[in-house]
Amino acid sequence: MARVTSMSDDLPEPAGPYSHAVGDGTTVYSSGQGGASADGTLSGDVSEQCIQCFANVLGALAAGGATETDVVKVTVYLTDTSHFADMNRAYAAAFSHPYPARTTVYVTLPPGMAIEVDAIAIIKE
Repeated sequence: MARVTSMSDDLPEPAGPYSHAVGDGTTVYSSGQGGASADGTLSGDVSEQCIQCFANVLGALAAGGATETDVVKVTVYLTDTSHFADMNRAYAAAFSHPYPARTTVYVTLPPGMAIEVDAIAIIKE
């Protein structure tokens, strides 16, 4: 199957040469999404960034035809272990039971970014 790219005007412009999401008709992969609003504004509040980040990743997947219930795997990148509780609350609000599989790693992100998330969703043709 051919690679199908998806973009959304409701998300910040990609910071490089990549699509918001890519799929093949059955699986949709989001690019890493940060906690910035569509106009690129990044909140200084970690909790707000976490909420916006999950909204962005779900928006990227939606552009590819996937819904929250199609998500099977989420990878979370945090800059500080103290942000885990904020991220966990935002994750629990964004996804429903049974929750997707998840990995959380601690990394260095661009200045001001507290979180980045990517996800994989499986959709029916």
